[in-house]
Amino acid sequence: MTATTFPSFDTHQVSNQPSVLEGFNAFDTDPMLQAAVRHYGADWARPALSAYGAVAGSELLEQGRIANENPPRLKAFDRFGHRIDEVEFHPAYHRCMTLAMKHGLHAFAWWHADQPSAHVARSAITYQHAQFEAGTGCPLTMTYAAIPALRHSPELAKVWVPRLTSKVYDPRMLPASQKHGCTIGMGMTEKQGGSDVRSNTTTATAQADGHYTLIGHKWFFSAPMCDAWLVLAQAPAGITCFLLPKMLEDGTRNRIHIQRLKDKLGDRSNASSEVEFHNAVGLRVGEEGRGVRTILEMVALTRLDCMVASAGLMRQATVQAIHHCRQRSAFGKPLITQPLMQNVLHDLVLENDGHLALAMRVAQAVDQGPNDPAQAAFARIATAIGKYWICRRAPSVVNEAQECLGGAGYVEETLLPRLYRQAPLNSIWEGSGNVQCLDVLRALSREPDTREALFGELLAMQGADPDLDRELAALPRLFDDVATLEVRSRQIVERVALALEAACLLRMNHPNATAFIRSRIAREHGLALGTLPAEWVDVGAVEASFLG
Repeated sequence: MTATTFPSFDTHQVSNQPSVLEGFNAFDTDPMLQAAVRHYGADWARPALSAYGAVAGSELLEQGRIANENPPRLKAFDRFGHRIDEVEFHPAYHRCMTLAMKHGLHAFAWWHADQPSAHVARSAITYQHAQFEAGTGCPLTMTYAAIPALRHSPELAKVWVPRLTSKVYDPRMLPASQKHGCTIGMGMTEKQGGSDVRSNTTTATAQADGHYTLIGHKWFFSAPMCDAWLVLAQAPAGITCFLLPKMLEDGTRNRIHIQRLKDKLGDRSNASSEVEFHNAVGLRVGEEGRGVRTILEMVALTRLDCMVASAGLMRQATVQAIHHCRQRSAFGKPLITQPLMQNVLHDLVLENDGHLALAMRVAQAVDQGPNDPAQAAFARIATAIGKYWICRRAPSVVNEAQECLGGAGYVEETLLPRLYRQAPLNSIWEGSGNVQCLDVLRALSREPDTREALFGELLAMQGADPDLDRELAALPRLFDDVATLEVRSRQIVERVALALEAACLLRMNHPNATAFIRSRIAREHGLALGTLPAEWVDVGAVEASFLG
């Protein structure tokens, strides 16, 4: 038998595939972020922001991928049967925490409290971090946001604030006094209450030495690896805020029993849990019976981070879409040169611009609020407005960017599936969309200064654009029919949010302001992204959004 010779086939020549986007500076390649930082008064922080941008687009990108592929595990007991309630993390998670704390995601605003717009600068760090590893943002955000709440108890703050503002990430299981740095979490919701924290049943009993013991549970307890948590419980005078340390000073574990870790849609690198308190030791924060008011100071800052982080997710999804379309060809032309794709990409850029402009404006109001009652009032109302709208848009925007990559955008080897799973979180965490809308109505009805601050912000841009002028004239009338106000609140908050975003872009003299207003305010736009009027589609605006 003679050997049969077959022709040689090379069936796997790879072509028309984009390069992997990695090793870039997330700040230096983001003109909109640079413009927002400059406009809102934090340009002094550019060296620090650029330094973290270099980390975010390289090491954090890779370590974030690994941390999400290796989620935490609960070790409730050791091999001898002793209860230990520990959560094990992959080294990549610890590296992400180390990088973030070194650069100040948890404390940059407190380190630089003497500088203008320190919260704007710190929000720019959060915005970059969320693009590549959102899960670790949970404990870092809560550590940042806990500082105002703790200051309701000066003696407690004196001990804990230095621990929480350290640059050192120290994951060791030790009493807080023996550590180089600490993180803090929170626990408010219970099974029967959810957002209705006044229905909480966990009880706190005062002891002779001044501390309290807590009995009860928390349905969402974030994050169980922290060194302490702020929780709400029923004390004799009503709902009260308490600090519960993980480890007591005698080296024993506080009696906080982790029941299980939540199996979540996204946020896979982070641990969220259900816990029970078995006479857990707690230290009162603020006055008895004023726990909701005390912890709301923490919630205000975590809600700011929700909108900043959602804007970050949308930014990175859009960057990935633009990068892909620059290098991928279809039907004989690069995708980025094809008119319909240009419409989609430009629309994504407009979404990004509006959301970041509003988020940073709220951060600026947080900065100015302590010395300016009008800015404090604006921060209160705009936080709920921005939290509702920016977080609401994230899933749609990320999915649209995902579609730009076609099937590749649905494959785990790209960043897009992780961004998509993460996108719904911030609209749920720290109060769902309905809660935010009701907060807006409550503030407007009970705090006249918030309405004055809100419309003062909007009317300051009167005359800058005729379509925005018509919307500003119409908005006050939306509040007239009190009987149907609640049922219409989503529509109202959406329109106010869009008007605020338009005003922010106009105030920045942003080149995309007019297209934003024509599409979002004048409504020359369909229900889907990528439905801009032809005359407003500008590939130059797309290219300018990412200097890669």
